[in-house]
Amino acid sequence: MERILRRVMILIALGGLVAGLGLWAAGRPQLAPPVWMAATVPVVLGLSVSIVRDLLAGRMGVDAIALISMVAALAFGETLAAVVVAVMYAGGNVLEDFAVARAERDLRLLADRAPRIAHRRTAGAVDDIPVGSVAVGDTLMVLAGEIVPVDGLILSAGAVIDEAAVTGEPIPVSHAVGELARSGTLNAGEMFTLRATATAEESTYAGIVRLVTAAQTAKAPFTRLADRFALLLLPVALAVAAGAWLWSGDPVRGLAVLVVATPCPLILAAPVAFIAGVSRAARRGILIKGGAALEALARTHTVMFDKTGTLTVGGARLVAVEAAPGVAADTVLQRAASLEQASRHVVAQAIVSAATARGLALEVPGEVRETPGSGLEGQVGAVRVVAGSWQLVGGASAAEDWALRALRRASWRSALSVFVSLDGRVVGALLLADELRRETPRAVQALRAGGVARIMMVTGDRADSAETIAAALDLDAVLAERVPADKVEAVASEQRSNPTVMVGDGINDAPALAMADVGIAMGARGASASSEAASVVILVDRVDRVADAVAIARRTRRIALQSIVAGMGLSGVAMAAAAMGWLTPVAGALLQEVIDVAVILNALRALSGGLGLSRPGVPAADVTALREGHERLGEALDRLREIADALDDAAPEAAVALIAEADALVAGQIVPHEQDDESVVYPRLSALLAERRGLGAMSRAHREIFHQARLLQRLSAGLTAADADRYLIRDAQRTIESLNALVNIHNAQEEDIYEYSAA
Repeated sequence: MERILRRVMILIALGGLVAGLGLWAAGRPQLAPPVWMAATVPVVLGLSVSIVRDLLAGRMGVDAIALISMVAALAFGETLAAVVVAVMYAGGNVLEDFAVARAERDLRLLADRAPRIAHRRTAGAVDDIPVGSVAVGDTLMVLAGEIVPVDGLILSAGAVIDEAAVTGEPIPVSHAVGELARSGTLNAGEMFTLRATATAEESTYAGIVRLVTAAQTAKAPFTRLADRFALLLLPVALAVAAGAWLWSGDPVRGLAVLVVATPCPLILAAPVAFIAGVSRAARRGILIKGGAALEALARTHTVMFDKTGTLTVGGARLVAVEAAPGVAADTVLQRAASLEQASRHVVAQAIVSAATARGLALEVPGEVRETPGSGLEGQVGAVRVVAGSWQLVGGASAAEDWALRALRRASWRSALSVFVSLDGRVVGALLLADELRRETPRAVQALRAGGVARIMMVTGDRADSAETIAAALDLDAVLAERVPADKVEAVASEQRSNPTVMVGDGINDAPALAMADVGIAMGARGASASSEAASVVILVDRVDRVADAVAIARRTRRIALQSIVAGMGLSGVAMAAAAMGWLTPVAGALLQEVIDVAVILNALRALSGGLGLSRPGVPAADVTALREGHERLGEALDRLREIADALDDAAPEAAVALIAEADALVAGQIVPHEQDDESVVYPRLSALLAERRGLGAMSRAHREIFHQARLLQRLSAGLTAADADRYLIRDAQRTIESLNALVNIHNAQEEDIYEYSAA
């Protein structure tokens, strides 16, 4: 209702101003003052009510000067000045509504995800009942793909549950009989039964909703930035006006002082700057829900990140194919992916996606049998394929050396291993893990460069997985294995010391996002509940936009403060001139409008990226092309790593073939890519960079890549099995591994430079 009244007031004031000017221009100036007065009075009355309400609440803002100046102008017959002040005041309020009003905290989407029906099993029958009717001790069936309705103990063997919505764990977890299944998690396997240990209202998911609600209601209201200067400006303006009147004996001088002291710069500076900052952020795919969030974001001291889906890509991704000696990695992946097409498991989907991305032709499987929680087996063409855990695929047999290496690598990479056998022989293992986003290291570095003092991770994942990621990013602290309530407590603990930002993407992050000074949700693919609970939503799937949001907020707040201080300073000079009699009320009103325009134009600088970013940038299409080129090159790099592994126990004849293959990959794909960068891309890029020394270092990396490629070429030229002793093979491995590491690091650095200089 208050927003509607504000809009009505601006329409009345603006309409009256325009109508009066029209009458003046039409040759009927005597009718203009009554129209301007009539347009000013509703604003005066509305402002009076607002000031009384603020006073009763113990607040005093700069609005009082606007009220006094309008009343004084009307009393002395300066109706044009009065209506101009009314328009500026009412317009400022409307702008402020758009800038600082928080988005409604609508929890409908969070509630909609909660199950409505539970399948209760009684003697000889299954009844569908409202989830609110579930009692402790009831036996419930949870069908494949359904959300667990209440907390309960699992009664069926082989239950596979996707807990990402509650814990953030990206890979579904197999649970044994007697383990707890939390409400809000997803049955990612076959149907299982559980015994309810809590009612719906007392279960995990309902607790998340309550935490979000409680954290939201604990938010402090936003106080306008301009009001902080009210205690200074109000008494000074009144004192100067009274002094000018008493000293000169002319009340018009006092009116002139009040007119130029009208706090339109203070009323408009912060909202206009905030709107400009919000618009600037929106162009970067960042939705900031009002000026309150923007101001709080500008004070950021600590940033807390969730791991899964925020710092990492989220979900299982194929990170390596470990093949047995003499077996091609593509063969392992093609057979496994063909079989996994018959499963709905998220790991199966990841394997199929990886094979499709490599362009492998998949076959239709037959006679498929799935063992929940272990894997599946079936016929692919004429071959019997089994894919799953070592217990399912390898059974009681001892693991070969390559399989032990695969298990070790899966362990230290916190990866899931899917072993594959063909006609009874174990031929490979697929390693799947949640990887860092490409832009995550850049995001952390940009936050530190932007003045963020403390960067943490708080996650529901295992400690070893979380600490591996944290070590790669050099984070200040890691809090692992935290349920939603623990995350809220962690955020509250940091808040007691410094302004804190929480960044997350899942439903389990929603309470912590709502509790933080600023909650930032990765909304491009994250849960709707986290977007609802957050003050800021990243609309593109890029975590480096968090650093952009902080930078934009700080610059916007700095510009708002500059506008306020400049407005006060100019108004102070004008007040002094009016008090000396050098400005009449009409001239003061005109000068005040000039001050207003100057302040607003300065505030609108928040729309731009600043002088340092004003130079032309690399087109977004070029950045995308670079990233896609690196992804294609990644296939060659993966193959180089596989070749280096295969050389461990390769026979001389096989070693010669592998080294020749590596040389062909380097000469045919990697070297041409880097040569094109050096001769075409870098010269064009150098014209767009303020600092070009970085390209010099990148060119130095090119020279080292070319040097290593030349060494590999010389080593493989004319190589025969008789020459391939263990020393030569080891030299080849070192060269191939050096190239792999060099190119991977170099590609990451190139992407950083491109992103920095992007248009």
